[in-house]
Amino acid sequence: MIPRRVAHNPIIGPGVVPRGVDAEYDAACARDDARDGPATTTHVPASGRAFTLDGKAREKAPTTRTQTPYVTGTSALGLKYGDGVLLACDTLACYGSTKRYKNVERVKKVNERCAIAFTGELSDFTYVCNLLEELTTEDFCEDDGMTRDAEEIYQYLTRVMYNRRNKFDPLWNSLVVAGLKTNGETFLGTVGMIGTHYEDDHVCAGFGNHIARPIFREFYKADMTEEQAVEVMRSALYACVMRDKQMMNKFQICKVTKDGVTISEPFAVPTEWGYEKFYNPTKFSETGW
Repeated sequence: MIPRRVAHNPIIGPGVVPRGVDAEYDAACARDDARDGPATTTHVPASGRAFTLDGKAREKAPTTRTQTPYVTGTSALGLKYGDGVLLACDTLACYGSTKRYKNVERVKKVNERCAIAFTGELSDFTYVCNLLEELTTEDFCEDDGMTRDAEEIYQYLTRVMYNRRNKFDPLWNSLVVAGLKTNGETFLGTVGMIGTHYEDDHVCAGFGNHIARPIFREFYKADMTEEQAVEVMRSALYACVMRDKQMMNKFQICKVTKDGVTISEPFAVPTEWGYEKFYNPTKFSETGW
């Protein structure tokens, strides 16, 4: 390809000239244009209608909107117990590293048998909520007394997340789905931003997967009462807020039982910052300065 010439000051170099001055250069540019082919090409197939192609057209890149998350939430925790399921997360949405929005409800009631919590981009979760509201509207219009249970919502979300991943425009969220199955059994599962998913007796999304999950593994019992489950959950929240800079000490716990979905008012857990290691963190580190 011949580079296009522009006017140039000869004082700062050999210089280039615009078209119409150098005949040899103009001829080289004309040959270069001819190699690119005509602007349009008409193709006549053996059967069917003829169509025209633009030889110089360029296909657009995939549309991306939230490939750089701006307003995000951190850990979401889920825990089964004897009669139901608990979800918990804080109410903070950070703008980058700024603790900007402190009253965001990151737990959403889907229907009387299901609730979800999220980590990641707030706007993408709003889109997910709109999809779930469309499902709820469809259930209402059917007027048959049936609603989708937690497992069905979970399977639907795995397809949504995987579909967007295949378009190279993923929803920047990890979701925790909790609720009851149609037969009354408790259900708890998590869905990642590229469609990875699994079910378990306790799940975490975000940074809590590294901090709270070991606590759940140690103290979880299948026959726990609600009071015991809340105590374990509060211990996990305490561990998270003491270590996660993207979390604030203002939480909500959602309870899903056969009686429905209940989301608590925001509350705080007692914290302690007077530990000796907090005052001089390098004192007990062999590799510290």
